[in-house]
Amino acid sequence: MLPVITLVGRPNVGKSTLFNRLTQSRDALVSDFPGLTRDRQYGIGRIGPLRYLVVDTGGISGDAQGVEALMQRQVQLAIAEADQILMLVDAQDGCTPGDFAIAEGLRRLGKPLTLVVNKSDVGDPDLLAAEFHALGVGDPVPIAAAQGRGVRGLMDGVLGHPAEPEAPTEGEQPGEDEGRIRVAVVGRPNAGKSTLINRLLGEERVVTFDEPGTTRDSIFIPFELHGRRYTLIDTAGVRRRARVTDPIEKFSVIKTLQAIEACNVVILVLDAQAGIGEQDATIAGHVLESGRALVVALNKWDGLDPDTRDRVKTQFARRLGFLDFAVLHRISALHGTGVGLLLDDVDRAYANATQNLPTPLLTRLLESAVTEHQPPLIQGRRIKLRYAHQGGRNPPIIVIHGNQTERLPETYRRYLINRFRTELKLAGTPLRIELKSGTNPFHGRRNQLTERQIRHRRRLKDFVNRKR
Repeated sequence: MLPVITLVGRPNVGKSTLFNRLTQSRDALVSDFPGLTRDRQYGIGRIGPLRYLVVDTGGISGDAQGVEALMQRQVQLAIAEADQILMLVDAQDGCTPGDFAIAEGLRRLGKPLTLVVNKSDVGDPDLLAAEFHALGVGDPVPIAAAQGRGVRGLMDGVLGHPAEPEAPTEGEQPGEDEGRIRVAVVGRPNAGKSTLINRLLGEERVVTFDEPGTTRDSIFIPFELHGRRYTLIDTAGVRRRARVTDPIEKFSVIKTLQAIEACNVVILVLDAQAGIGEQDATIAGHVLESGRALVVALNKWDGLDPDTRDRVKTQFARRLGFLDFAVLHRISALHGTGVGLLLDDVDRAYANATQNLPTPLLTRLLESAVTEHQPPLIQGRRIKLRYAHQGGRNPPIIVIHGNQTERLPETYRRYLINRFRTELKLAGTPLRIELKSGTNPFHGRRNQLTERQIRHRRRLKDFVNRKR
């Protein structure tokens, strides 16, 4: 599981700015207006030696009411989910009574804690951070989140020693998951995820109820079918934060994102009766970003009239068109229609995501694609793509070497992805392409030749003048 890092602190100390810096996104709203963040924000951390989940939280006032709020159920759950806590303070404000109150509350929780002194770009960082030793929560780390100064060093220190592995989740024993295909079943609440798992298992293994939020945590269930070994992961439903009021449900999102990262293949369950919504696209985006193989199950398809089916097909094409690599199944988890074919495509998607791709084959396919459709000219020079090799698996990564590859348009990159996917028959898995430019051996040669020619012409001119 990915380690969870939670950002806490007073309002307007820069938590959302640091969140955006760590995730290299703009998902969290940033403003000088204190208290802008009202809900939790989740993202995948990309700065530091490891991948991790980072959680942005609302500001804690630090007064008596704020300290009491720190001990309330929501924040307790936030801290309980965290492997590391980053307490942010403002170097420009100095140590405030609110910081002391927050530090005292966090210290009592006994969680790994790092004190981060933000906005340290207005003077000597060490001098600005010195007064925060008084908080008694360890050595302060000065950073400037807005400019990114010190952020990499901060995360190197926080993640330098990976968190201890968590205790096995329900149904999972140490070492039991080896050799199994881990399949995470994800989707919106009440889409039929638990019903689908029970249908695959042939028993009432997980609780199902016609009410969103029945599943609170990720449940790992090992099973075998026809000699094939799997671990199914039943996850809590993910819906828009504006509709999430239960504190427990808020933090079940973390478990779902961790399950996506921990699995080999994702089964995305869509509710055909409810239609394809924006939250379905958000979940699909998380899966695509993680690079996991994917099978889509359009559930509750039976009983829909032809007009509704046409509308759902249109919604799927419009909102989930970027999942063109995934196999789509129209099923009924309740009655079992179409469910028997899901695991066949899970096996196929996993095999495609983890197969070895020979370098000669990839280079031949690249040459064929370039011959059929040449890369564009950039400032009168043709981009040259020379050879390709495999750079990773699950998802498959194809590394292409050439000249000026950094200028290759995104449209041509998509053309190459589609061409490789079609030729290699990589259904069920996303495909990534990395471009690398080699050193030009003739770089600077033109100027050298020109200078040589100039010297030759001068000598020739001097020789002619002497003859005269």
